[in-house]
Amino acid sequence: MSKAKKIVLLPLWASLASGFLAGCSPAPEMSGIAAERLRAVHRYDIAQAAASNGKVVVAGTQDGAVLISDDQGKSWRRTALGNSSLVDITTCGERGFVAIDHYHKLWSADAAGGNWQAVPLELPRTPLAVTCDALGGWWVAGTNAVIAGSSDQGKTWKTTELGEDTQITSLQFLGNKKAVALGEFGLTVFSEDGGATWKKGAKIPGDFYPYAALFRNDSEGWVSGIAGQMLHTTDGGKSWQKQANTAHASLYRLFLHDGAPVGVGSGGVIARLDGNTWRVLPYTDPVPVFLGASTSLPGQSAVVIGGPGGLLRAVSTVAKQ
Repeated sequence: MSKAKKIVLLPLWASLASGFLAGCSPAPEMSGIAAERLRAVHRYDIAQAAASNGKVVVAGTQDGAVLISDDQGKSWRRTALGNSSLVDITTCGERGFVAIDHYHKLWSADAAGGNWQAVPLELPRTPLAVTCDALGGWWVAGTNAVIAGSSDQGKTWKTTELGEDTQITSLQFLGNKKAVALGEFGLTVFSEDGGATWKKGAKIPGDFYPYAALFRNDSEGWVSGIAGQMLHTTDGGKSWQKQANTAHASLYRLFLHDGAPVGVGSGGVIARLDGNTWRVLPYTDPVPVFLGASTSLPGQSAVVIGGPGGLLRAVSTVAKQ
């Protein structure tokens, strides 16, 4: 919860002294501030999500900016969305991008990452995950185990409330009809009819809290959890097996890169699955901060990573440390 700003009223003598000193002092150097404003990526940016459609990379920040790259992360342009905080972004292929806003909105853009438009999002009250189905429909999941879908670009929504005080943190459609959602306390939810109905499945053992999940198909998938936990399923989420994570880092984003599962997370770690073990993927000039945003750059042997302090760049996945 943000703290209210404390207003301090200066006495008259202090105001006069301040004005006098200002008149006698040299003007502050503003060139650095002006230069910072001209940059696309600011040093105070916190990248929270990223997605790529193979041509354009889009990243969303905590302070409501969208950063777009047309050259695989070499350069960026900035679009300010106002009072927003983008927590997840996905691509709908040629239909463009969609992103969820902590402030109860869903944003959409064209396939070039432009023309951003917002629609209100009543439920879930706190959106945590967004995806698209095979027909371009929008789907959002979040608090109170709510899943909402729209087939008409947000004009109307069909909402499923599963009646649990849990957060759904991951949502993915697998082909035309099947979909899977995962949430805290090991919640698993499945759809076999394109999201028309949702049914709970067997819980992930140990009150598992999923930071991120990735399904390669409707049988095989991975989920990351607290303290670097990694689980693997080969039967569509009916059972899960532990996998070793020698990176010893929690992974906040999972995605496929060059056909292999890759994750990014705490301590600036990039990890890749090697057999049944997640191993650190070395890269040049690693930064020991949390990575909240990442996406694959297909055919580039590189991924985009993003985090706090204006961190947003492409890194090679074949570099030697």
